[in-house]
Amino acid sequence: MIPDLTRAGPAAIFGMLVALLPMGVAIAYAVKPRERLLALMRPLSLATIFAALHTLVFGLAAVVRHVPAARTPSGYNVDWIAHGMTETLTPVFVAFGCLTVAWLFVALGLRREPNG
Repeated sequence: MIPDLTRAGPAAIFGMLVALLPMGVAIAYAVKPRERLLALMRPLSLATIFAALHTLVFGLAAVVRHVPAARTPSGYNVDWIAHGMTETLTPVFVAFGCLTVAWLFVALGLRREPNG
């Protein structure tokens, strides 16, 4: 996965950076639960999901665009196509992993909330 991250383009990097935002807010919520932070988690989670979908569609378009170049006399270079798909899925993997961790911190904060 690390080589895939070193080759990440601007769209993928942006998508992964957006995924860090809800994690930061969730950690702040776990430390000091406030309704304002919890309310902020919802739009930040949606932004992360949309950023992940954006990087997925953008990456798929890039791979599909270059598939004709992967044609060889014996067929298609499946290794190249598979590698392109791996690079496409890496930012999505990072985004949903960050969301998972973020919502676990929110759950921890909900346990600490005095009214919860």
